[in-house]
Amino acid sequence: MSIIKKYLLFSLIVLIISISKTFAGDLKKVGKFKDWEVMIISETSGKVCFAQSIPVLQAPKDNKRNARLFVTFRPSEKISNEISTTAGYEFNKKNSVLATSGNNKFKFDIKQQGFAWMTSSKKENIMVKVMKKGSRIMVAGYNEKGSQTIDHYSLLGFTKAYNTAKKACS
Repeated sequence: MSIIKKYLLFSLIVLIISISKTFAGDLKKVGKFKDWEVMIISETSGKVCFAQSIPVLQAPKDNKRNARLFVTFRPSEKISNEISTTAGYEFNKKNSVLATSGNNKFKFDIKQQGFAWMTSSKKENIMVKVMKKGSRIMVAGYNEKGSQTIDHYSLLGFTKAYNTAKKACS
């Protein structure tokens, strides 16, 4: 899937979730599992299922942003375990976006239009395993001015949300 298609899909997801009621018929909330929820979007190319969470803590505290962490399944494109994140701003191209849980670090390789993705499905699969076992994951990024932000995501409910999203798109 091209970067542009990914961007458009995730832009649509965020737009639908945050402000648009026009597309509410296409978006279905499947369930909430502690700090994670599962959504399905019906597209002409097929279903897109994802688990998402919002940060339980953001730093700096005075900079509230519309941040999210996603794990997405697109069976019509044979895509599963696609991990992406948005911090609610355009990422700085010079600095890395990193997710950290315990001693595990994961770098997001692509940063475009306010979202970051990994290019390695192997790394994504490892990160999913870490998320299933962990209690928290932090995503650090830098805005265009070079200021760092850190979003702390609870992993309570992640495994159930993940399994529900996967099953909904199988």
